[in-house]
Amino acid sequence: MMNLIRKMWRSLVWRRVIFAVAIVVVFGGAVVLAIFLGAFEKSVVSAAVDTPLTEEQIAELQPRGRYIAEAADCVACHTAVGGAPWAGGRPFEMPMGTLYATNISPDPTYGIGGWTRAEFHRAVRDGVGKHGHRLYPAMPYVSYRQMTEEDVDAVWAYMLTREPMAVPDRDDSLPFPYVRQFMTFWNLLNLPRSVPAPDKDKSPAWNRGRYLVDALGHCGECHTPRDVTMGMMPSRYMQGAVIEGVDAPDITPEGLARLGFAPERLGNFMRTGMGPEGVMAFAMYDVVHHSTQHLTDDDAAAMAAYLAGEPAPAAPVFAAAAVAPETAENGRRLYIAVCAGCHGIEGEGTPTMAPPMTTNAELRLPRPVNLLTVLTDGIPWRDFPHGRLQDMPGFTDLLTDQEIADLANWMRATWGGREADVTAAAVARMRKD
Repeated sequence: MMNLIRKMWRSLVWRRVIFAVAIVVVFGGAVVLAIFLGAFEKSVVSAAVDTPLTEEQIAELQPRGRYIAEAADCVACHTAVGGAPWAGGRPFEMPMGTLYATNISPDPTYGIGGWTRAEFHRAVRDGVGKHGHRLYPAMPYVSYRQMTEEDVDAVWAYMLTREPMAVPDRDDSLPFPYVRQFMTFWNLLNLPRSVPAPDKDKSPAWNRGRYLVDALGHCGECHTPRDVTMGMMPSRYMQGAVIEGVDAPDITPEGLARLGFAPERLGNFMRTGMGPEGVMAFAMYDVVHHSTQHLTDDDAAAMAAYLAGEPAPAAPVFAAAAVAPETAENGRRLYIAVCAGCHGIEGEGTPTMAPPMTTNAELRLPRPVNLLTVLTDGIPWRDFPHGRLQDMPGFTDLLTDQEIADLANWMRATWGGREADVTAAAVARMRKD
């Protein structure tokens, strides 16, 4: 009798366990399905944009739309090198494959000519395109989410007045073509549900600068480290990241102060791409070429006010770092031989041709990867708003690994105050990469 009771009890317990597990599975599955279908997504787009803009409104808004599109650097991503304007096609290499920018010209077949005003708003600020098509965050809608309705309208009006480009989008090369809908999970983790209000304790210039930097300029997309989900890490906002194999530096107020950027010069550097701190290179050249050179004086000053901090932190006292006598002798000798002709015997630079080394921010970066990339690969000539920067040849075929290491160590220690820790092995690895 007791055995029968025990069996019945065990059977009852297992039934309860199975029932509880079933409830958990069903409930969990319902939650996952709800996330997948976007039930927890929150749009910041108002119903006011359901009404189309009139032709008069479009004509009135489009000049401002051009300025906003330039400040947001739209053309840099949506125009391929040598391609039709706004027709997309620019590749973005990702860890899991290649994404291609889309056609955002007003072509009705291949572009956004068949979109509505509301669909454009949702794409820019919610990351959801036409027919509920989820966008990948290579389109910086996480940052553009902070854009005002008026500015998105202006960009929409500007895009509608561009020439239509009948260029089909290129297919992405991701291994999982149906992963777009799963962006609802990514958005749940990484897309803010609201936008920040102006900081009443800061000046109007600082608040305008925050909008230009965080929303339109989407600077954090490149200068903020990302976590395992590839989302920006709020706790390390603007503290630097690796982009296309080089370092996008720390541009917090403290980071900029360490690099030698004076608040009163920062706005001009953003507009011209040149200054005592060096020149904008790598992907930042495109930023100044397509975007920041077009900023008004007030907006450039506002960006500087926000980036430099209000109040700006005190600049640290610079001091050269120690370097071994043999490395110093060899590094100085190599600098005179291959660098001084353009950058000056004492690193003073040549105006509009070669930047100074004595105050060059690149030499103050924690890692030497940017400097080593320049020394090995060189820099092509570039047209800047106030002059053409002469091309710099790479020394990969001229100098040995040890010579490049000695040159980098001497320059970083002398003018960057950085420890002479570059090794020949590190240079060799860069050559292979």
